[in-house]
Amino acid sequence: MTTTIRSQNATLNVDAVRADFPILTREVNGHPLTYLDSANTSQMPAPVLDRMREHLRRHNANAARSAHTLGNEATMAYEGARAKVAAFVGARTPDEVVFTKNSTEAINLVAHSFSASGAQRTVDERFALHPGDEIVVSEMEHHSNLVPWQLLCDRTGATLRWLPLTDEGRLDLSRLDELVNERTKLVSVVHMSNILGTVNPIAPIVARARAVGALILLDASQSVPHMPVDVTVLDADFVAFSGHKMCGPTGIGVLWGRSELLELMPPFLGGGSMIDAVSMRHSTYARPPARFEAGTPPILSAVGLGAAVDYLSALGMPAVHRHEQDLTAYALTALDKVPGMRVYGPKTTVDRGAVISFNVLGVDPVHLGGVLDSLGVQVRVGRHCAAPVCTRFGVTATTRASFYLYTTAAEIDTLVDGLMLAQRRTPGDRGPRRVATR
Repeated sequence: MTTTIRSQNATLNVDAVRADFPILTREVNGHPLTYLDSANTSQMPAPVLDRMREHLRRHNANAARSAHTLGNEATMAYEGARAKVAAFVGARTPDEVVFTKNSTEAINLVAHSFSASGAQRTVDERFALHPGDEIVVSEMEHHSNLVPWQLLCDRTGATLRWLPLTDEGRLDLSRLDELVNERTKLVSVVHMSNILGTVNPIAPIVARARAVGALILLDASQSVPHMPVDVTVLDADFVAFSGHKMCGPTGIGVLWGRSELLELMPPFLGGGSMIDAVSMRHSTYARPPARFEAGTPPILSAVGLGAAVDYLSALGMPAVHRHEQDLTAYALTALDKVPGMRVYGPKTTVDRGAVISFNVLGVDPVHLGGVLDSLGVQVRVGRHCAAPVCTRFGVTATTRASFYLYTTAAEIDTLVDGLMLAQRRTPGDRGPRRVATR
């Protein structure tokens, strides 16, 4: 497999891409860094680092608060980043993009907008929960798209239901019409699983939700960084994703929402910049997106995210996606050669992203992660904030390797060599403990 990946529309020169990422030149434990944890946090290229450094050196000031030159420059940089993100995901207007600190906060913002029926504040019926109302998620959700809805149900008396998983790690939609019904107020599902790599079929879920009048939220934390995503094509009501998984910095996330819905939603946090008028007894609030961005915003992080969007756009998301598809196919074949290997999730690249979770018979995941780290291979070990998925497949933990635009086939070979070594170094049977399934 070469490091130049070709698609119908674009070519990705991975050697040139890797030269843009300074961290990839370092060593870990005396070995060249093999970074296979991009689903957790991706690395940042030099253009992003340089743009952030330049902003601090020349334009550092607070945004939307000052009439002076630096303040205006900071505001232009912040709002410019919003416009870039909006264009990147096909938003109709930049005002549909709300900056948060991460996907988790974006999802919690939407959850906060729902209230029990009879609550003191006026609530649009679409955001009012009555006894017997239901929220539907899936069994493969990241905790960020599960716990907020559990908390909301606890507060309001609504009922949480979920779409189950098949043995292959795909959503079982055979009971979709039963689970998403006239009592459903919201369907919130992951676009691409962070543990299984599954890319879910969104169209039938959206169609069913529309048929019963339910709102739709998509957790796109793992899809927006890795494939072309157009929110208008997805036809969701809300989409959440994070900057630090798409070559940007931590501390910045995005909630895209339909303008008409954002206008109906109450503030999430109170403070400066989210208000229209304030008196000692009462306040009125700014229009979205400012209504949801109280206090000093994450200006530098937004600048970095804007630069990351520029970088990804220049490469072309079709080329990035094709590269990852080729890598995933290569990895699935290579990992299959490891004795005792069990991969969780789809076994082909059809509707599958560049995330592979696995266990090796007789090797504890923690031990496996330690051996790999000693060789400079960085993977994630644990439940990956998706404990119900581990329970569904009867294990307490897995090892996860995740790839990105800078990953090479040679690095996958290094991973496989490390797995073989870990098997030889394992004292006795220390395989992953199994737990009872449903």
